[in-house]
Amino acid sequence: MLKVIYLLLCIAGTVLPYSQFVPFVLEHNLDIQLFFEQLFANKISAFFGMDVIVSSLVLWVFVYWEGTRLKMSNLWIYIAANLVGVSLALPLFLLMREYQLEQQTETASF
Repeated sequence: MLKVIYLLLCIAGTVLPYSQFVPFVLEHNLDIQLFFEQLFANKISAFFGMDVIVSSLVLWVFVYWEGTRLKMSNLWIYIAANLVGVSLALPLFLLMREYQLEQQTETASF
C-alpha cells in the first residue's frame, strides 16, 4: 500500500508543478532571469522558493546517506529527478527504498 501511495505522489509531484511551469515556458521560453524574478517577487514566494531550495539540499544528503547505507544503485537518478522537483524526487526515492528494503528482507530470509 505504501508503494502505491509513493507512486501516486510521484505522479502528483510531476503533474502539479509542471502544470504551472509549462505555461511559463510556453509564454517566456526558458527565461531564467524572469523565473527567479518571479520566484522571489515577494516575501511569500521567496519563502516557498527558499523552502524548496533547502529541501532539495536535504534530499541530496538523505539520498546519499540512506542510499549508501542500503546499498542502492544509481543514486544519481534521484538527484536528476530533483530537476523536476523535490515533489518527484523524494517520493521516487522513498518508493525505490521500499523495494530495496523488501529485497533485503527477502534475501535475509533465505
